[in-house]
Amino acid sequence: MEKKDVKIINQGLEDEMEVWGYRPCPWKMVLVAVGAVCTGGLLFLVLYWLPEWGVRGTCTRTPFIRESQTLLLRSTDEFRRWFRAKVHVMLAPGKRPFDGVDLLSPLHIPNGDSIHSFSALQDELQGKYIHIQPVQVCYFTHHSTKYYWNDLLQNFEVFKGLEDVRVTCSSIHTDHSSGLSKLLQDYRRLFFEVNEIAVKVPSVFKLLIKEVLNPFYIFQLFSVILWSIEQYYYYAAAIVFMSVISIATSLYTVKKQYIMLHDMVATHSIVRVSVCRGTLDVEEAMSTELVPGDVIVIPSNGMIMPCDAVLVHGNCIVNESMLTGESVPVTKTSLPSSGEDGAGVYSIEEHKRHTLFCGTHIIQTRFYTGELVKAVVVRTGFSTEKGQLVRSILYPKPTDFKLYRDAYLFLLCLVGVAGIGFIYTIVLSIINQVPAKTIVVESLDIITITVPPALPAAMTAGIVYAQRRLKRVGIFCISPQRINICGQLNLVCFDKTGTLTEDGLDLWGIQRVENGSFSPPEDDPANETLVRSSFVSCMATCHSLTKLEGELSGDPMDLKMFNATGWILEEPTEEETALHNPIMPTVVRPPKQVLPEVNQEVNLAQNMELSELTLSYEIGIVRQFPFSSALQRMSVVVRKLGEKRMDAYLKGAPEVVASLCAEDTIPESFTETLEFYTRQGFRVIALAHRQLEAKLSWHKVQNLNRDLIETNMEFLGLIVMQNKLKEETSGVLKDLRRANIRTVMVTGDNMLTAISVARDCGMITPHERVIVADATPPKDIQPATINWHYTENHATSKDNRVESVEISLEDLGHVAYGEQHKQQEQGYHFAMSGRSFAVITEHFPDLVQKLALHATIFARMAPDQKTQLVEVLQSVDYTVGMCGDGANDCGALKRAHSGISLSELEASVASPFTSSTANISCVPNLIREGRAALITSFCVFKFMALYSIIQYLSVTLLYSILSNLGDFQFLFIDVAIILIIAFTMSLNPAWKVLVAQRPPSSLISGPLLFSVLTQILTCLAFQILAFLWVRGQNWYEKWTPLSDACNVSSANLTHGPNITSHVDHKNIRNYENTTLFYVSSFQYLAVAIIFSKGKPFRQPSYKNWPFMLSCMALYIFLFMIMLYPVPAIDNFLEIVCVPHEWRITVVIIVLVNAAVSFLLESANELWCTAFLSWLFCWKGKTPRVRYMQVAQELQEDPDWPPKPATVTYTTSTPHHTVSM
Repeated sequence: MEKKDVKIINQGLEDEMEVWGYRPCPWKMVLVAVGAVCTGGLLFLVLYWLPEWGVRGTCTRTPFIRESQTLLLRSTDEFRRWFRAKVHVMLAPGKRPFDGVDLLSPLHIPNGDSIHSFSALQDELQGKYIHIQPVQVCYFTHHSTKYYWNDLLQNFEVFKGLEDVRVTCSSIHTDHSSGLSKLLQDYRRLFFEVNEIAVKVPSVFKLLIKEVLNPFYIFQLFSVILWSIEQYYYYAAAIVFMSVISIATSLYTVKKQYIMLHDMVATHSIVRVSVCRGTLDVEEAMSTELVPGDVIVIPSNGMIMPCDAVLVHGNCIVNESMLTGESVPVTKTSLPSSGEDGAGVYSIEEHKRHTLFCGTHIIQTRFYTGELVKAVVVRTGFSTEKGQLVRSILYPKPTDFKLYRDAYLFLLCLVGVAGIGFIYTIVLSIINQVPAKTIVVESLDIITITVPPALPAAMTAGIVYAQRRLKRVGIFCISPQRINICGQLNLVCFDKTGTLTEDGLDLWGIQRVENGSFSPPEDDPANETLVRSSFVSCMATCHSLTKLEGELSGDPMDLKMFNATGWILEEPTEEETALHNPIMPTVVRPPKQVLPEVNQEVNLAQNMELSELTLSYEIGIVRQFPFSSALQRMSVVVRKLGEKRMDAYLKGAPEVVASLCAEDTIPESFTETLEFYTRQGFRVIALAHRQLEAKLSWHKVQNLNRDLIETNMEFLGLIVMQNKLKEETSGVLKDLRRANIRTVMVTGDNMLTAISVARDCGMITPHERVIVADATPPKDIQPATINWHYTENHATSKDNRVESVEISLEDLGHVAYGEQHKQQEQGYHFAMSGRSFAVITEHFPDLVQKLALHATIFARMAPDQKTQLVEVLQSVDYTVGMCGDGANDCGALKRAHSGISLSELEASVASPFTSSTANISCVPNLIREGRAALITSFCVFKFMALYSIIQYLSVTLLYSILSNLGDFQFLFIDVAIILIIAFTMSLNPAWKVLVAQRPPSSLISGPLLFSVLTQILTCLAFQILAFLWVRGQNWYEKWTPLSDACNVSSANLTHGPNITSHVDHKNIRNYENTTLFYVSSFQYLAVAIIFSKGKPFRQPSYKNWPFMLSCMALYIFLFMIMLYPVPAIDNFLEIVCVPHEWRITVVIIVLVNAAVSFLLESANELWCTAFLSWLFCWKGKTPRVRYMQVAQELQEDPDWPPKPATVTYTTSTPHHTVSM
């Protein structure tokens, strides 16, 4: 397809697509209609399954996409999916929602969800505006997003909201804070449509049609029609019954998911809101009418946000659990209107702390007297953050797993085998002058035999059983196909706080700074002597806590810090706020002092004085700059009761706080003290203080930029918090390590704390070295650099430095644990911060894959960097799992092959798996079940393939004598043997421990194909042996109803051919048929038992009692009817009587067959891989997976890993490393 007339939309984004334009072609459409009639509608189905064929087959390409009526879209990702879209045209006064709107002021646009005709406007126009002509706007809709044609760009674009016009923060205050006129609102609604995340629940009929048009069900329909023509009603009915159950189950699941999603978004879809019209007018409206640019009033008692909006007046306390997974109230402040911040371009990502997101719950507002809490709408509908979340659930990326691709290839091979049988049957039938109808039916029948219609149902059974077992251990799954992928996980990323460690932090102690140096650690900040200290004042004021229904609520760390002071927080009531012109501040004060008893030897007057001083000591929080993960700090401006000057308090990451303080206030031992705590795994927070100038009034403070306040501060000291590991963490990580599954920590915490926690939990063993990659971006003429630091090894002394570290493939987890243990003394791990990760990915792209191989700790990572890391690991062919508590992990949870959320809140809906147990013990459980489900899929697929081939061989041999299997023989094999065995062999539970061996990921692998091929040849050999042997018996003759081989010994069998009036048209009853029926029936059972693998991924088959009972019952039944024939059963199955000696011979044949099959499969397990490696010289070949290729390259690189205290520079030439 030529590139000259292709357009790229969503360039650089996840949903980037190529677009081609087409126009309908009448003669092509006529040809397609004729073809559809000739093929009985099959052509329509093919065009439905393949949209690109559908468009190309009925339309012609147009070089100008602007003139096209149909678009062909193709995603640019690895899946290359095709879509078709219809181009619509609407008439509007302008081409863009924000262009030339000033011209529209006199024009009245009627209400309505959308206007597709401008004629309705003509009646409204006054005489002098009649010259305004409508313009045509072309658009198409794809995945709930509208794309509009832009003549300037000559491409389609998406209108997201107010961000499209790149407004600055100050211009939002000056130009957008008064609201839109009704006229302008109606005009913008033409483009942004109704503000609603509409999850339409499809009707059962629509879902049914979509499900039934699946290629497998169409093939089943074809099979059922064919069997009905052959009067093979019973199995046809069984397949129809299975299909109906399968379709009904699928419809119920899909419908249930749609309803759940619909209910999730319906809570905020339609609410009443107060909308500003100009500076004074406020009117009630429905939230569905909102468009970007509208100004809404946030009520004091809160609301559920119906859109994304940015605060321009007042503060809000919001529960954002819907988005972040954390039900911790967050304080949102108004957007800065002046200074450097005000001049910056507004961005939802950068200004999250000022943005109210759709679906989040506003608990309460803080407001100015006479002024309303206002927010400007920036995004509506599916463009909102919640809309994007819902879109990702409605239109998920397809599951990319080799098993499913290989399954289709395998089926194509079976179709090829069926084609050979098809031609063989036709040729043989023509030679034997068989009637045309019989030729058609029997040749088509061979296709239904070779490609089993029950295969999809049998393959799904293992996943369904695994899903049920996962549910029993508290793991819920919304994407069952991903269970198999879990069996292939070889790397799992873990969030730290709340995942590896406990959610809450305990206060270990404080270390204050006095006279420029650290004082000894103290464990009680509530000590009376510290009441008036700046340190305790900072702890009591620098937080975002609020009172909800009388209870303190907010960030758990803030709560721990505040409660440790013992102070009391009081918030103004609504009445108090209304009485004062300025905002009534939140006040904190120490608790009332308990007076000593009279008999204590303490001056009572002194205590009274102290108590009075304490009671009068109050601090009001005047302004709050909320915590920002990008800035890694928060600050407050406060005023002490009775003092004129205001004070600023700051808390945050120690490195950040120290950089904002005057150097003479930072103790010389700052770095050593910080490292002392972080190396032990403590979470350290630094505090700082600054007295503000006396001239600063309350009003001036409200408009000050935080950068002007957060500078030249006085360093107060450190708060040391203890973050304990969860009990299960170490054990689980040890199990994963033993199973050769790599573990990676991705956290927003400090680097040294993360390294310490990694050592404590066993992610890094005592003998392994940690290399910190500290990257700095280029500055002026200085290139980007990476400084390599080796951290102190816990298992060795400081002087015992390991200068050279070797890398080996064994380190990557592809050998047994014992061998890996030998490598541990030479093991190493890379650690880096989010800042370094960003620099390395941008400036050192050739090092990314090398670092990905051994990077274990990623600290100070932003949410989008977590997602980026998952993509980097996937790029080197790791199968990546992600486990997080839902907070800031949503993107990574969705991006990973298998995302496991430990939060059951709404945000985790996007994660394929959710655990009700809030610890990482769910991870090995999920991997074990995934491995069991994967092996089950292989077992079932191999069994169903062998079943098809065995039956194909039997029928092909019988066709050579113009015979076939009888209807009830088919029925017995297909229902009593195959269906029962296929569904019970999937019931083996997962093996109780994770093993180092990993299950195969591909059906098209040497050992697996060798296994299938050897079993096929074995079955073929024994069927041909039995077929020829029976024909060579002395008593053998062409069977007739008068034949009595059972009662005539082979010695005196002298009678001639029987003459009978009864004619068996299908020639079912004969000795060859009976013999092959017995032999093939035992072959099905033998391969089922051989393929039903147990250890090391599933429990042994003898523990699967339904499977064992089924096999035993079938063996007993088959041996019984073979050795002790029952006439009624023989007549039902159309079996003829054979001599007892031959029955014994058949028993020997099936026993030898089973023994040979078992020995071949055992030999295949033991020696096949080694034999194939020797045969095809695999050992010298380059590994297929990228990370093993990189590992091989690094083995030969003498300069890797970088030596201690070296620096890598980036230049126009390849990177070079120098020693410091």
